[in-house]
Amino acid sequence: MRSPAKNWSARVTEHSDALMLESGVFAKHSPRAIAESLKRSADRSTRRKSTPFRSAMSMLNFYVNRMGRNLRPDRRRILQRAKSELRNLFGRRKAKARPDQGDNHAG
Repeated sequence: MRSPAKNWSARVTEHSDALMLESGVFAKHSPRAIAESLKRSADRSTRRKSTPFRSAMSMLNFYVNRMGRNLRPDRRRILQRAKSELRNLFGRRKAKARPDQGDNHAG
C-alpha cells in the first residue's frame, strides 16, 4: 500500500480545485491539442484562483515538473511546445528577459 505522501501529486492532478482536466490530456500527441484542452478547462473553471492563462500554464508546469526524469525527451519536447501553443491561444508572448536579469559577465 502506498503512503498518502507519495500520491499527493496524483491527487492534485485528479482533484484540483483550479481545473477539471480532460482525461488523458497530457498523453495527447499534439502540443496544440494539449494547449486547447487546458485552455477549455481553465476557461470553464469557476473555482480557479488566478486567470485562466495562469491556471492552465501552472497545471502544465506542475505536470512536467512532477514527471521529472521519468519524462521521455520526446514527451518533454511536446509538452514544452504546448506551453508556446498555450501562450498563442491566450494571445500572450513569451516573456523577454529584463535587462537586470541578463548575464552578469564582466566587460
